[in-house]
Amino acid sequence: MNKAFVRENDGDEGDDGDEDLAPALRLPQGTRNYISPAGFARLKTELDELIKRERPRVVEVVSWAASNGDRSENGDYLYGKKRLREIDRRIRFLTKRLDIAQVVDPRQQENVEQVFFGATVAVCDEAGNEAVYTIVGVDEADVTRGRISWISPLARALLKAREGDVVRFQSPVGLREIEITDIRYEVWD
Repeated sequence: MNKAFVRENDGDEGDDGDEDLAPALRLPQGTRNYISPAGFARLKTELDELIKRERPRVVEVVSWAASNGDRSENGDYLYGKKRLREIDRRIRFLTKRLDIAQVVDPRQQENVEQVFFGATVAVCDEAGNEAVYTIVGVDEADVTRGRISWISPLARALLKAREGDVVRFQSPVGLREIEITDIRYEVWD
């Protein structure tokens, strides 16, 4: 078949990047992208950096490399085109995430007696181990800092619970129970 009638796809064209994300980082179909003001600002800054600085720099290199003649063995050209596809893919992903973003400021939460998005929750498990988790957006999750995505099993179990409640959730090691010892709403970076 003539190449003019076949769309070549090297895996980068036309997708928004969700397929490459770990399942825990994918947004459920049809949901908003709940995110903190700081998280929204970080994504917006990254998008602006890609559009205003990174992409124009790479386009300039690719244009220069293309003017040098033979493109088949031109490393600057080949790498530049590949990098340009990566940048465009990330721009599409960030644009989509920002378009469906719903910024939620934890300081605006009125019902501070229950766990909702943005809550910092102290918990204690059956063995007496204590931990503190902050429920954040998918793009802000960082388990090493105690920030769990609102779509994680633990966060879903905690949502709408109150101090003193015992919640059950399915963890990688099996069914667990934890008691909520404190709920607060504060700003994080």
